[in-house]
Amino acid sequence: MTDTLSSSTNEYVHATEFADLALDIATTMLASGAHCGRIIRNLDRLAKRWELSVQMQLTFIGVVMTVTSEHDLFHTVTRYRSTPPHSVHLELLTEFSRLTWKATDGDLNFQQVQEETERIKRIKHYNSWSVALAVGLSCACLCLLAGGSFIDGMVACVGAFIGSIVRVFILHQKFNPMIAFVIASFVTTMVSGANMVFHWGTAPETALATAVLYLVPGVPLINSLIDLIEGHLSSAWNRALFGASILLCMAVGMTLSIALLGINNF
Repeated sequence: MTDTLSSSTNEYVHATEFADLALDIATTMLASGAHCGRIIRNLDRLAKRWELSVQMQLTFIGVVMTVTSEHDLFHTVTRYRSTPPHSVHLELLTEFSRLTWKATDGDLNFQQVQEETERIKRIKHYNSWSVALAVGLSCACLCLLAGGSFIDGMVACVGAFIGSIVRVFILHQKFNPMIAFVIASFVTTMVSGANMVFHWGTAPETALATAVLYLVPGVPLINSLIDLIEGHLSSAWNRALFGASILLCMAVGMTLSIALLGINNF
């Protein structure tokens, strides 16, 4: 029998059931922007709650996991699962951390943890239009900080807003994310580059330079560094290459639009 008995709760947990739940949590957190160390700590808390041990290999596209009973080493289950499409969702990470702490404190049984996991996975992102507005305002502020005028900031805001909406639209059509970054960078630069063509502001180059900054893959690059420091080399390199690919796509989109606009002094 591959059940494990928790002495503190007298609750039987099947090793296979726990492996499926742990993979569900791990892949969702990985796709939502968690670094490897955070995922491991969360799952270790759950495993200890039901007297299990978990070993896992985390990559950018999937998770290999082995769950072993602490009472019988022959009761071992190994599973693999691919990650869903990557999309940063920090609220999910916070909710999963709270869930694992509640389970550790004995406030939730295994079935309740499963139900909470499904609830957390259904939490929606912020509205796309609200995100686009926030993106536009943040790029406008960066433009002002870089020395641009109010008009330059407005142009950067409009360019970032339109580019953000275009990127989300393309992603919703299930196209490759890299294509979405190329087109979003192209559209944003076309809009903000008009400032340099028509000389609306006092420092039009600041609008062109700051409007595309919302596309910088900050979370993958930061997680890559964290994973590298913590020794998760495979994941670190995968994240670094993913971030570098996005930066390359940004450069391609900007280069195409700058060439079409005929800007030669940027």
